[in-house]
Amino acid sequence: MHFKQDFFEQLDGFYSQVYPLPISNPHWLGWSDDAAKLIGLQKPNNELLMQLSANYAAPGASYYAQVYSGHQFGGYTPRLGDGRSIILGEAIGPNGAWDVALKGGGPTPYSRQGDGRAVMRSAVREFLVSEALAALNVPTSRALAVIGSDLPVWRESQETAAITVRLAKSHIRFGHFEYFFQSESGDAGKLTQLVNFTIQQHFTHLSADAAGYKQWFYEVVQSTAKMIAHWQSIGFAHGVMNTDNMSILGDTFDFGPFAFLDTFKENFICNHSDHEGRYAFGQQPGVGLWNLKRLAQALSPIIDADDLIAALNTYQTELVNQYLSLMRAKLGLPQASINSNTCTQAAQAELDQQDLQLVGQLTVLLEANQLDYTNSLRRVGQIDPSSSYCTLRDDMVDLAGFDTWYQAYQKRVGEVADVNAWQGERNSVNPKYILRNYLAQEAIIDIEESGDNSKLLQLQQLLSRPFDEQPEMEDFAKRPPEWGQGLIMSCSS
Repeated sequence: MHFKQDFFEQLDGFYSQVYPLPISNPHWLGWSDDAAKLIGLQKPNNELLMQLSANYAAPGASYYAQVYSGHQFGGYTPRLGDGRSIILGEAIGPNGAWDVALKGGGPTPYSRQGDGRAVMRSAVREFLVSEALAALNVPTSRALAVIGSDLPVWRESQETAAITVRLAKSHIRFGHFEYFFQSESGDAGKLTQLVNFTIQQHFTHLSADAAGYKQWFYEVVQSTAKMIAHWQSIGFAHGVMNTDNMSILGDTFDFGPFAFLDTFKENFICNHSDHEGRYAFGQQPGVGLWNLKRLAQALSPIIDADDLIAALNTYQTELVNQYLSLMRAKLGLPQASINSNTCTQAAQAELDQQDLQLVGQLTVLLEANQLDYTNSLRRVGQIDPSSSYCTLRDDMVDLAGFDTWYQAYQKRVGEVADVNAWQGERNSVNPKYILRNYLAQEAIIDIEESGDNSKLLQLQQLLSRPFDEQPEMEDFAKRPPEWGQGLIMSCSS
């Protein structure tokens, strides 16, 4: 790896230099060839293993933990920071630079009495979900590898430590700006320095001045809305949408008790610590806006309030437009009216509302009939819109409700010239395979009980091609067994 050190060299006072602690008996549990290509790596080797497990120093690495704050479950915590993640620097790849971080690399000044370690189960889950989301075309940080060890760590019981090697285009979070807004006693110097750095590094088309700041925040609002629209379209629940877990680039970031929906539930909660359902699946769009408002408050010393409000006011429209575009592709709904070659703004708005209702009615049916979200949308690729028979009907209990919906759906789709091509298009956007929690848990159990990572590797390969049929892997597309339905995870690292 070849590093540059822009954050480390240009933002003194925004981090603490800290060196990771080695883990004993390191071994590769998982490796992503796709992520490796991003930073110009080929295959894993022993020297790289020793570097990424902190047993050897990585040439050119600086090793530091960033400081930030954040709103956690709605309450402000004035000082958080990287409590178990240590950044080596920005690795230079063929298409740009990526931060390389050792998640689970040991204690830092921000560990808050923690050991700075990640347990194997959480490291495996982050590795799998990072690469699964990327294959689903969702904006996300990536995972180069997960490294196992025999180092004991204690949570509810004794477990073993592991390291996820995370790649991110940036580790800058909403919480960074909150920290320097709150901690500098009204002095906007460091806040301005951080905004300028963010623009110069990641928004190079913008200027570091008042006009650039205004446009920059607008783009942050837009990218956040796009990210959450993707989550809602694929049935992904993040679980811990604290402001310190929100990437300034609109990438899915900091995975804890996440889950993909099995049975569709609007109020699904995947985090056992979320007693009030603040971060339930259906609450994510609203939380995204709430978090952006906290960011806007932090930026108020350097961006005009009217400009901040104007940008925030674009969030809902962008979210809805992105979500509707994704769901139209999934359901095969034309982007414009099938009854005219031109569509006025008013007519398009009416069509948008009708399509949102059609999508909403389908999700209501899925929830009422307790159907699997991913499998139900995948079956859209079996529909012949000209036929009165629909395979999705076979799963319904409320047949009258479904028939009403299907008639409206047929009318909206209209005539399809090539049914096979139309079905193929649906299968190219509706995944057959997702990272179901029970599948990840089975892979984790095999590693815990016998050190066998074959299921992990099999699952990784499966999820790298989520839209392909892969007939030999058919069982992985089935609904979970009873024990695996709606698993709720903890934040334990």
